[in-house]
Amino acid sequence: MLAKTEVLVEALPYLQRYAGQTFVVKYGGHAMGDPELARDFAEDIVLLKQVGIRPVVVHGGGPQIGAMLKRLGVESRFVDGLRVTDAATAEVAEMVLGSINKELVRWISEAGGKAVGLSGKDAGLITAEKVTRTARDPGSAIEQAVDLGFVGEPAKVDRHVLDVLTAADFIPIVAPIGAGADGHTYNINADTCAGAIASALGAARFFLLTDVPGVLAKDGALLTDLSPDDVAALEADGTITGGMIPKLETCVNAVNGGVDAAVILDGRVPHAMLLEIFTRRGAGTLVRRTA
Repeated sequence: MLAKTEVLVEALPYLQRYAGQTFVVKYGGHAMGDPELARDFAEDIVLLKQVGIRPVVVHGGGPQIGAMLKRLGVESRFVDGLRVTDAATAEVAEMVLGSINKELVRWISEAGGKAVGLSGKDAGLITAEKVTRTARDPGSAIEQAVDLGFVGEPAKVDRHVLDVLTAADFIPIVAPIGAGADGHTYNINADTCAGAIASALGAARFFLLTDVPGVLAKDGALLTDLSPDDVAALEADGTITGGMIPKLETCVNAVNGGVDAAVILDGRVPHAMLLEIFTRRGAGTLVRRTA
């Protein structure tokens, strides 16, 4: 009982600080593979809602999309971590993301919350534009444009539908799909989608739940507090590489876009978000602007 009381005393200032604030949570494809962890995640989201925080969840689904494409005999090709998406692949992605979306709604409902699933196509939430990339030809060393197909990025976020849902006490669950001005449907990287939504909402916290503990120094120690300048320096000296670079760039863009702070967390750790929010020690890597 004493231990529980101490936990509550430690959490109280944070409960008071964040009441009425918006949290945007990106729930990663790799982090959602364990049903027990999925239930824990749903319970944590419902708890945030019950203590007066306004959570908005944006989910990924890359591994699940890849598994479905493999079952269908479709080989995936990636450029800068983005899946080249033809019309058939886009259709599969939308189908798989829709299934994940409704499963998350079910988990949250079973945990006692009220969730509504939607995609960026609903109510004009996300207007997408086609992503363009270049790649160096290995033979000529000349950079050439690469057509990624129906891969998009948010050009505009209309927050109205999210405001309506959160005001009515619902928890929005967003699939990273957007409609382009050209009438096409675009698959959007879930990190990028969540960061754009967090900026549009002026979120107090933007959480990236993934399958790594956070940003690690060269000696393997967890880096717990970074500024945008720190991130640039770590990228320049090679401390951060690979898939961590776009995640941190998304965090930096979010805080530069009005989010108070962004956090990269290991979604495989039970209740990682609660440890990060309601304890002094935290649980991941926090990115925020310096004063």
